[in-house]
Amino acid sequence: MSAPMPLAHSLSKRVLTVAPMPPEELAYALARYSRSPDSIRDSLDWVRTHDSAKFLESFYFQYGHASIADLGHVTICFEGVSELAATEIEDEQLWDGQARSSRYQDFSKAEAIVPPEFTTSESALYAKSTETLLDAYREVQRRMQAFLEGSLPRPEDMKPDAYRRNLAARAFDVARYLLPFGIPTGVGQVTSIRTLEKQVRRLMASEFQELREIASELTEACALPPECGWQPETVEAIAPTLARHAGPDEHASHLRANLTEWAADHLPAAGNEPAKLVDLMQPNDLLADICATLLFPVTDRSYRELYEYACSWTSARRKDLLDLATGSHKRRGELPRQFRSAPYVFDFVMDIGAYRDMHRHRRCQQLRQQYTHKLGYETPAAVAQCGAEQIFADTLRLASAAIDKLPQPGAQYLLPLAARSRFLFKMDFAELDYISRLRSGVKGHFSYRKIAWEMKQALEKLDPVLGALVEATPPWVEDPLKR
Repeated sequence: MSAPMPLAHSLSKRVLTVAPMPPEELAYALARYSRSPDSIRDSLDWVRTHDSAKFLESFYFQYGHASIADLGHVTICFEGVSELAATEIEDEQLWDGQARSSRYQDFSKAEAIVPPEFTTSESALYAKSTETLLDAYREVQRRMQAFLEGSLPRPEDMKPDAYRRNLAARAFDVARYLLPFGIPTGVGQVTSIRTLEKQVRRLMASEFQELREIASELTEACALPPECGWQPETVEAIAPTLARHAGPDEHASHLRANLTEWAADHLPAAGNEPAKLVDLMQPNDLLADICATLLFPVTDRSYRELYEYACSWTSARRKDLLDLATGSHKRRGELPRQFRSAPYVFDFVMDIGAYRDMHRHRRCQQLRQQYTHKLGYETPAAVAQCGAEQIFADTLRLASAAIDKLPQPGAQYLLPLAARSRFLFKMDFAELDYISRLRSGVKGHFSYRKIAWEMKQALEKLDPVLGALVEATPPWVEDPLKR
């Protein structure tokens, strides 16, 4: 038996850290490192004297080596964007970030962002209506704070500052239901260049003008040095190659329009069954699941109704819908998320505020229907407890009347976070267990706590063995001073 080969560079470090670099140069360096026997030190020296843009244009944008763009990461912040825009900005599965929390910050002094597509008269109605919501937000927050101070005395072992913070957060938990979806917020994100490109292309094709404008600003920002530097100052542009190649996701726009037309032509009149807050299905017909999921975002139907329709269709009708989704326009990259399947499909009817929190669970496949007030509003029990029930109801009634007078899609900015809309979440058992356990805890907001608990109950009906394994906290178990 021959002697083992000596290890090269046996005295060298096996772990080398790399200092922050411009994203495209970092992607180039790591891509070259994977394609040569050289040390990372040699690859970095190589990149210093070669054009990363030329490399990315050839291998990423022309040859489609998409994994290269996963190697460079970009930090970007969005300031003064609407809550609606923030929700759409964050709608990437491979995304890391944080937004301002409506549970911990006072939004009472903010002015709602006016949808840029509104006319002068529409803007005036919108401004008046959002101010009514914010007046009610301030009053409900004040009453809830007073109610909590009177009903929850400070424990001896809790510091006064912590006590005040906890009560304020609980008051915001209730008042936030009255915040309009157009309230301004901020988002900070860290993404790969590939995710950033997908995000830019998706936002460019958005139905909301604010998001199309944000996409344009985002593209411009990628072609410039960072505005917020860390020593030493960075002078290179963030992602100039991406800025040159970014364009709207036209396939997504065409797909939505075509599916909307197909649904109008082929679906029977909707039934009048009341909407379930949590409806769990375990589809066993893959084609029917894909068909139902394709149609879900472009209708106001439940997933169950669409799935049952699809199960009854002929093979020819199913193929017609699938051909429409895959073959009528040139696609770039992978199929849209509607084609992704999972063993459990949850159809949620929940308030927009709860969705903002549940939206963070990116191991799910998530789809939504148009944000609406036609499914009613969520009213927390605490509203009546603090004597604000009439204010709450009157304010939501006025908001609904104004929403009905405003054109789409801008009317959605006036929706209070209490407005219920329909959302589809597909997941495996591990994610179901994680969401139910985490989101049902006493530290959570009572709106999504109820959803998380109902998820466990639904699974227990569908599969008692797995349902019993899920550890969730019932919503009636409370600890208001625990955050």
